[in-house]
Amino acid sequence: MLEFVNHFFKAFGATIVVPIMIFVIALCLRLPFKKAVQSGIYAGVGLTGFSWIIGMFTPVVTKIIRQMVDTSRIKLPVVDIGWQAGALASFGSSVGLSFFVFGLIAEFLLFAVGVTKVFMPSNLWNNFGFMIWGTLAYYVTHNYWLSMGLAFFILLYTLLLAEVQADRWSSYYHINNTTVCAAQNIVQTIPAIILDPLWNILKLNRVKLTPQNLQQRLGLFGEPTSLGAILGLLIGILANLTRLGDYRAWGQILQFAVQLSAVMTIFPLVTDVFARAFKPLAESIDQQRRQKVTASGNDASVIDDCKRWFLAVDDGVGYGEPATIISGVLLIPIMVVIAFLLPGNQTLPVVDLIALPFMVESIVAITNGNILKVIANGVVWFSLGLYCSSWLANIYTGAISHYGAAIPAGVVLVTSFNLMARPFNALVFTAFISQNPVWIGLCITVYLVLLFALRRYRPQIWRYLRRQAALNGGKNPGQHD
Repeated sequence: MLEFVNHFFKAFGATIVVPIMIFVIALCLRLPFKKAVQSGIYAGVGLTGFSWIIGMFTPVVTKIIRQMVDTSRIKLPVVDIGWQAGALASFGSSVGLSFFVFGLIAEFLLFAVGVTKVFMPSNLWNNFGFMIWGTLAYYVTHNYWLSMGLAFFILLYTLLLAEVQADRWSSYYHINNTTVCAAQNIVQTIPAIILDPLWNILKLNRVKLTPQNLQQRLGLFGEPTSLGAILGLLIGILANLTRLGDYRAWGQILQFAVQLSAVMTIFPLVTDVFARAFKPLAESIDQQRRQKVTASGNDASVIDDCKRWFLAVDDGVGYGEPATIISGVLLIPIMVVIAFLLPGNQTLPVVDLIALPFMVESIVAITNGNILKVIANGVVWFSLGLYCSSWLANIYTGAISHYGAAIPAGVVLVTSFNLMARPFNALVFTAFISQNPVWIGLCITVYLVLLFALRRYRPQIWRYLRRQAALNGGKNPGQHD
């Protein structure tokens, strides 16, 4: 049965399976058949657009980054080959496939019984983010049930973090009652919340570095298209420092400037198409919520509505937002330089650097688009992540090669910067593979305490995050009641 599921998913792929899921959910939300079909088609078109753009741009970025590495003459033994190998290995392991089937059932049940207010099945493609950790655990321990338990536990705290940031995410990205719920990207909620008071003490909130401010101050050069060209020019120069006298180097530099400008121009357009798949669903959720509030005679605002729930959407919805893509692109050269300078680091981030806009979405939403804070949080969190991916390199390399992913010729150790550079995930993984009941029990206890706090104090948590967001200026941090 599991093999059939694997072959079925490979045959149709995310661009077919996800739209079908969106279509079914739309019908369940009582959307007209025509709108349900349109939502599904928009989802497929958006995912196809993302895969085309990233598929074409990834080799270009990879080549530029490798040139930067060659210029520095610093060699790091652990090479980032992208998240795709990890996703492939996840579907090649018994634990991964088991979670893909039973995890989906669990996501329905967790939502139905009220453990979470996030409907995760709408974003089932990102389940590989849970599957990869279970796969790694099974490779190390050969304990099927412990590995499944780890994958389910990561699902639990991912749903918790997704709900914590849901009000901010849906408000910032302007799709009511939605949130992102990808295990590989949601943990950035942790540093975004914990470090925000520190950044305010350092007055980073007073630095109005937002897309709106950049456009006001820089005019034409503050628009994403122009910024893309400028950033592409700078990154291209860094990659060609040793051969700036060669006209061919300038050909590559200028081509990369245009290519990056194109990505920062086209991605928001594809993002807008993709978002159309979810907006009718989100509006239906909001309409049904308002009807229930009116019928009950309760005038509670949206932030106080304890029954308010959220649709999990793919983080591609936010990729093209100006602050998100600008912050992510700025972090590309920064993380390469940090990888060189960080004492004890062995990881060279390469292919997954294009995923940085995905990786910073939660930070962008919580800091209300303050680009300086996004970069500061990214530097701290992803630097810790480099140590994590370095430590996990032997396990990750062994697991993905064992479960069917190809290792590039001449490379000894590999990683995925997007999947493995996750301090919190790595910490939980360490506790579970120790097979020590005390450490595992501590993880579960902390989760239960946080879940209790969220269920009891959710409005207060959301109001706090709104107040913190308001200190940064930028977009309107509130949400219409």
